[in-house]
Amino acid sequence: MNKDFKYIPKDKRKKILLICDDIRVSSGVANIAKEMVIHTVQHFNWVQLAGAIKHPDKGKKFDLSLDTNKQTGLNDTSVVLYPTDGYGDQGILRQIIKMEKPDALLIITDPRYFEWLFRMEGEIRKNIPIIYLNIWDSLPSPHYNKAFYESCDLLLPISKNTELVNKDVLGEISNNKLIHYTPHGLNSDVFKPLDLDSKPMDELRKKMFGDKEIDFVMFFNSRNIRRKQIPDSMLAFRLFLDSLPKDKADKCAFILHTEISSEHGTDLEAVRELLFDEKYPSSIFFSTNKFSAPELNMLYNLADVQILLTSNEGWGLTLTEAMLSGTPIIANVTGGMQDQMRFEDENGEWFTPSLQIPSNNTGKYKKHGIWAFPVFPASRSIQGSPLTPYIWDDRCTPEDAAIQINKVYELSPEERRKRGMEGRKWAISDEAGFTAEKMSNRIIKSIDTLFETWKPRDNFEIINTNIKNTKTQNHQLTY
Repeated sequence: MNKDFKYIPKDKRKKILLICDDIRVSSGVANIAKEMVIHTVQHFNWVQLAGAIKHPDKGKKFDLSLDTNKQTGLNDTSVVLYPTDGYGDQGILRQIIKMEKPDALLIITDPRYFEWLFRMEGEIRKNIPIIYLNIWDSLPSPHYNKAFYESCDLLLPISKNTELVNKDVLGEISNNKLIHYTPHGLNSDVFKPLDLDSKPMDELRKKMFGDKEIDFVMFFNSRNIRRKQIPDSMLAFRLFLDSLPKDKADKCAFILHTEISSEHGTDLEAVRELLFDEKYPSSIFFSTNKFSAPELNMLYNLADVQILLTSNEGWGLTLTEAMLSGTPIIANVTGGMQDQMRFEDENGEWFTPSLQIPSNNTGKYKKHGIWAFPVFPASRSIQGSPLTPYIWDDRCTPEDAAIQINKVYELSPEERRKRGMEGRKWAISDEAGFTAEKMSNRIIKSIDTLFETWKPRDNFEIINTNIKNTKTQNHQLTY
């Protein structure tokens, strides 16, 4: 529960209809949505059209209010779920709106999944506003999404890049739109530094490495999809190992918490065999079990550094998890990931993109937080699909990434920990606000402002032309 906002009785709260991944599953969107719901239940009532590719609970209704009561210490929370395939359709949405009578509609994920919803925005906005938590859009400015942005009453971009493109695409219209920067936030009481010499951490090392002596651990945690550039991270690790004496290289490990093979990504076992089998057969460790958030936190604490070389990324939630856990990060300078490295401009301020300098991927600004080891893109190409015609694909090289791995390696364990703790300190600060509480603060303030200023779309006034109306010019049909 967010204690920064006063408690509102259940019957006085506004009700928000949320459409995104089912908050009970483990996905980046679901995790953020869950934190948002839990930390705002004293201020809003929630109903979710809970999506999944093919939902096993489609057609059912779940009341999670007792669960949220237990988690928050309240006794009158209201959280209701209606599972559906995909994110629903017009018929289901009309039914939910009729039954639940929400005061606002909030959607999370790429807008292309909601084309069906935006086709009925005029119908929806006659009665309630549409809020869009924009987690994806990046450079170059996606003008193909202009109609989507225009259809929303409140835009919540998660990165400074996304805030820029939202305003750029809307042009002058943006002056009349509520657009509020809302970076992702996680539970800092779950993702936190641990005692590295504790018995649970010793047991985890034993479980991961057996009796093998390990002095340095690099960690990757994300989906096995092509833009995550996992093979490049593995190649970077191989190049790093080659720069060390063999006896030291043999004490280094790379843990990859992801699917070993994926139709949307790569056969990582084949990559491992190619790059490591001959010289470093025991350097790569795959982790495929589903872990709870506290268990993942232990893996972040086990690591000396987290790596993410994604070629385009809305935010990069695993970097936030690492930072809150007190672990340094190696990351490609693109999209929302650069927000988490805190590059400084010429005035010593946290870099904010502009139309003149829309990204720091060129390396214009070098100074950054000491917890970050940035890898600047060496090339840029345009990727796309029929639904997303273009997006920059910023590629960094494994060679440059290997240099950054070595920089972390050359630090003492104490220095790595010190830098990681500085990352956590900044992440929980008011300036960054990468915690669930501060994210929810921003969301509550933004939605409250929306309710104060929002006006429904004009409806037609019905006039009986047979009755004289002094307020209306009473035209007659003549030839």
